[in-house]
Amino acid sequence: MAAKPGSAPTTYSPNLVQKTRPPIFKDNDLDWVRPDGRGFHQCRPAFFRTGAVNSASGSAYAELGNTKVIVSVFGPRESKKAMMYSDTGRLNCNVSYTTFGTPVRGQGSDHKEFSSMLHKALEGAIMLETFPKTTVDVFALVLESGGSDLPVVISCASLALADAGIMMYDLVAAVSVACLGKNLVIDPILEEESYQDGSLMLTCMPSRYEVTQLTFTGEWPTPDINEAMQLCLDACNKLGKVMRACLKEAASASQE
Repeated sequence: MAAKPGSAPTTYSPNLVQKTRPPIFKDNDLDWVRPDGRGFHQCRPAFFRTGAVNSASGSAYAELGNTKVIVSVFGPRESKKAMMYSDTGRLNCNVSYTTFGTPVRGQGSDHKEFSSMLHKALEGAIMLETFPKTTVDVFALVLESGGSDLPVVISCASLALADAGIMMYDLVAAVSVACLGKNLVIDPILEEESYQDGSLMLTCMPSRYEVTQLTFTGEWPTPDINEAMQLCLDACNKLGKVMRACLKEAASASQE
């Protein structure tokens, strides 16, 4: 258990704080605030718990605001005979949504694009050479979509891999930023994502300060890209500390 029942989630907001008014919302409102009341550079509190699925080799549950994700890891197990021999292990990733997890009920399904991006974010952090001829399967299920779903999935999957004892160079933390008019909003919720002019997601290994994946959509001026990346790096560093604290507490609980 990474947190005792009733304990407050831990925040991981970056240091930079800047409150301005995105013109896309309420042009005449000089004191515009985000729908959930956060500052533009303030992340949602993060709650993590490992060992959420007893039947899996490793698992983790993550809750950030209304975004709730559970990830199960199975393996390493022998690769199928149809696969070619490989000196390194294989990583399979699948991201799916529950039928009740999205605002439009009954829309839950596998998300191939997210599955591919999850694979790219994690692959560089896993020591694949430590389990040759075998495969590790990562199954992520979004129980409730509340915005910034993929970053939460990636961070949760990283914890699940660590819980499964998979050798990694470091945990992988992920944070996204939305561009709303002239303003940058970190860790956007669904309502903000529906209005965003562009989005940027950064995944990194905080202890090594290495980026494993960087994706962005929309038109971004270079200064905004640099600022958004710095915001994400700062938040990832703090999120990584929350994730490591989760693992340490789980390890302490298992020794008692």
